[in-house]
Amino acid sequence: MAIEKWVSGGVFVALIGVCASGWTQTPPVISGVYTCVDAKGRKLTADRPIPECTDREQKVLNPSGTVKTKVGPTLTAQERADQELKEKREIEERNRTVDEKRRDRALLIRYPNKAVHDQERQEAMAQVAVVIQAAKNRLDELTKQRVAVDEEMEFYKKDPSKAPAYVRRQQDENIQSQAVQRRFIGEQESEIKRVNARFDDELVRLRQLWTTISPTAGK
Repeated sequence: MAIEKWVSGGVFVALIGVCASGWTQTPPVISGVYTCVDAKGRKLTADRPIPECTDREQKVLNPSGTVKTKVGPTLTAQERADQELKEKREIEERNRTVDEKRRDRALLIRYPNKAVHDQERQEAMAQVAVVIQAAKNRLDELTKQRVAVDEEMEFYKKDPSKAPAYVRRQQDENIQSQAVQRRFIGEQESEIKRVNARFDDELVRLRQLWTTISPTAGK
């Protein structure tokens, strides 16, 4: 193996050191003079990245001796993973901030003041109220129909099985229809609570935004 051929040259020991550090990343080679002070306090210079300074910053000098750039320190696999995770979270936070600002702008455009916001809340409530009233009207109709069906079933109260099939079917359909309408009304009443909660949440944020543009906007 290639590693075995290099053992006598001492390179095998160096490779083991690299592996033990967590497979450090090979730094990019930039033309220039590399210089650093290693862990022992020695100032080292080379024409390529200096292995003894992979754990610290290295300066790359121009021929004139001025600093061209800086390199490192080289990161281990775990350090790179931690850095990537940190960068990912920073990106997510920036995106969240951008989205929040965009939503805030949209809110201000839609609701420039509290009067507009209150008006839309009332309209939303009114729309749901219309739907609920329609369902209640339908439930009243079904209740009246049930009275007529029950009156007809009265003739067969001693033995309901003798009632005509269409009458029994009307009774079953009426029961199911009333259950549907009652369930729908309950859902719409829950919708009123959800809509109100949404407007309440918006209002909390809008009050903060309005104060930044006009002291009277939130009144």
